[in-house]
Parts: sequence; C-alpha cells; structure tokens
Amino acid sequence: MALKADVLASYKKIDETYIDELLNKEIAANNKKIVVLDDDPTGVQTVHDISVYTNWEKDSIRQGFEEENNLFYVLTNSRGFTVEQTTKVHNEIAAVVDGAAKEDGKEYIFISRSDSTLRGHFPLETELLKENYEKNTGKTIDGEILCPFFKEGGRFTIDNVHYVKYGNELVPANETEFAKDKTFGYSAETMPGYVEEKTKGAYQAADVICISLEDIHNMDIDKIEGQLMSVKGFNKIIVNAVDYVDVKVFCVALYRAMAKGKVFMFRTAAAIVKVMGGVSDQPLLTKEQMVVKETANGGIVVVGSHTDKTTKQVECLKELTDIEFIELDATLVKDDAAFEAEVQRCLAAEEACIKAGKTVCCYTTRALITADTGDKEDELRLSVKISDAVQSLVGRLSITPSFVIAKGGITSSDVGTKALAVKKANVLGQIRPGIPVWQTGEESKFPMTPYIIFPGNVGEITTLKEAVQVLTNK
Repeated sequence: MALKADVLASYKKIDETYIDELLNKEIAANNKKIVVLDDDPTGVQTVHDISVYTNWEKDSIRQGFEEENNLFYVLTNSRGFTVEQTTKVHNEIAAVVDGAAKEDGKEYIFISRSDSTLRGHFPLETELLKENYEKNTGKTIDGEILCPFFKEGGRFTIDNVHYVKYGNELVPANETEFAKDKTFGYSAETMPGYVEEKTKGAYQAADVICISLEDIHNMDIDKIEGQLMSVKGFNKIIVNAVDYVDVKVFCVALYRAMAKGKVFMFRTAAAIVKVMGGVSDQPLLTKEQMVVKETANGGIVVVGSHTDKTTKQVECLKELTDIEFIELDATLVKDDAAFEAEVQRCLAAEEACIKAGKTVCCYTTRALITADTGDKEDELRLSVKISDAVQSLVGRLSITPSFVIAKGGITSSDVGTKALAVKKANVLGQIRPGIPVWQTGEESKFPMTPYIIFPGNVGEITTLKEAVQVLTNK
C-alpha cells in the first residue's frame, strides 16, 4: 500500500552532529579497505573524489589499495551479464583483490553495490564473494546487510517495506515497473519476503533480522549492535532508513560490531557506501568544474534505458529547441545488416550536429524489444546488443564532444568502458542529486571530458533537461 510522502517528515529528528562525532571515531579506528563492486556505473552517485576502476587487473586493484582513500570502486557491469559471466567475473575479482590485499598487508570488506529498486544478481553475487572471501582469508562471514535506502533517488525503507517515491507518494517497490523487470523481477512486498523469494527459501523471512526505525531514532546503538553481534550463518540484516542520519546511527553500531570481530557482507544501494567511507557532502557541480577543456563542439546524450521515467525525461528534454534528436530504430536488432545500416545513419547525423556546435540526443525506440524464445537470458543478450549499438554512437565518433551523457545502467557502463575506453576515472561529484560525473583519464578516447552517468530510474521529469542546461549554459 502506498504512503503519503509527507510521512518522511514525521519521524523523530536525530542529533546529527553527535552521531557524526561517534561515526568519525569508528571510521578512524577501522583499518579495512572498502572494495565496492558496482554492477553498473551509477553506484558512485553519492561520492566525490573517489576512484573507480573499470577493470580488475592486478595493477589497478593494487593501485586502489595504495590510495589514501579508505574505499575504491570496481565496475563489474554485471547487471548486464548472464549468470555464467557474473560467476566468472566475481571469482576473478575476489582472487585479485585478496592477492593485492595480502601484498599491501591490509584487510578488506566487500560491498556489492546494486540497484536501489532491488534488481540485479542477488543472491548470486554476494554468495560468490562470501565463498571466495572465506576461502582466501580463513574468516567466516557472519551475516549479510541489505540497505537499499537511497535518498537522492527517492528510495526509503519503512517497517521493512522498501518504497519508491513518485511525486507525493511512496509506492512499495514490488508495485513498481522495476519489480516487473524481465530478468530480475520479484513479487514480495517486504524486504524479509524479498530475501526468502530470491534465496528460494534458503533464508526464511521470519528469521531475517530487521533494524527498526524506532531503535535508530531512539539512538539505541547498543541494541542495534547486539542484533549485529547475534548474527550467524550468513543470515540477512535489513536496515530501515528514511534519511542519511539513520544510516549513520546504524553504521556506528556496525563498526563497533566489526571491531569486536564480526564479519559482514553487504548488498546495498549507493547511500551506505558514502556513510561507511566517511565521504563529505558537496554542492552540485557547475559547468566550470566539469568542462575543463573549452570547445566549440556540441555535446552528446545517448539514451538506452526504457523505464517510464526515462521516456518522460526525454520528452521533457525536447522542450529545448536547440537540441537535435535522433531515434535509433532498435526494432531492427534481429537483422544484423539492417541494424548496422541504422547505426551508421545515426552516427553520420550525430557527427554533423556536434561539429556544428549543436548538442545531439540519440535515443532508442521506446518500445521494448523481446526475444522470440521468451528466455530471460536471450532477453538479456538482445538488450546488450542494443546497448552495444548505442555505445558505438559515442565510440565511433571522430570528433570530441564537449560532454557525454549516458542514460541507463547498462548503456552508461558500455559507454564508459567500451566507447570512452576509461580504465580509471575520478568521480567529480554529482550534476544533480544521484547523478554522478566522471572525469575521464588520459588513457580514454576523450581525455578530461565530463562523462555524466544518468541512471534510468533517478530524477524528476525535468532532471535530464536541467543537466543539459547546466552543461550548455542554456
């Protein structure tokens, strides 16, 4: 059942200054490196001045461990992978991370950062990381923490139900379009029910430990720590949260439990990463902070996401009359020759616009393309093929755009890793809440170009238009 969004303002206020002092002490006492495996590039949507590596070669991971920051990201892009590919990648990363940690003499924690609307390879990814971690370190992981709260995207967990904010309403995630995802759909309303559904009953809803908003708002840190200390057998812990300070209260108890020897795995949205890493707040980015190489060329926006929100955001963007719109006919995807000709047509039109100083938006046909077989893995392969075409509209450019915006998780990953060939990026911050900006490295196709990673399910209807206006001073 939906709730009115004004319920968020009704919760007891917490003394955040006091909690910050407690949390900062706990973070300073923790010497474990936080390694965040991100299943698409949008997971850096809460942090700034943090490195994200798009590969897991030994040198890259070693570099992550040597950084002063207590966390770094590794982009897996596994939300666009099959089960087989996901398994292979997680086994590889776990081995390289453990090797680098031992060389550097550091302990580490894995956070599996995934979608705030609960899509992705769960429980597969964290089970793989658990098996590898326990084998490599000889330690037992006591429990797995699920924290899908993500304020910037309007995701709140209340009374163990995860909600998505639509206007003035909070809608249970299982009633949204995201729960109907062809690959990662689910039906459970409560988070404990979601755990039982996704683990096929291996972990029963009744056994899941829930950290209540009441205990958080009463700052009953000892009670929460006691709940964490009681966890065993890789049981699941749900964190209820309506604001960042709620996560901070939880993390004080979490760090205290870890200091006493408890070991946890994390399956979370982006917010708790910022809190655990002690990343400070920062104002939204200006054009001057993002565009460091002035050019007369136009920018490019590529859209692969098919969420209803994305479609409405693209329609709103059309209110800007000085932007050229090009539709890539994705219905041709099953005919290789016809689809390549369509890509070439779009590419030629883009080049002409960018060269003329005009920003261009290329988007895929809004109709969902389905596999004839109805098989989930075939559906995923088709979507990857379309995304590959979309990224090539950036990767095959012969002219450098003033900026690149990619809309959608799989699309933005492919644009970042394949089209722009980024190996390591610095997260500058956010252009709008929950919308991160990478500064591309010298090794990339367009060095020092702002790359805006725009999740398919984030922002208001006007947010894509606002982001383009910031970048174009229009």
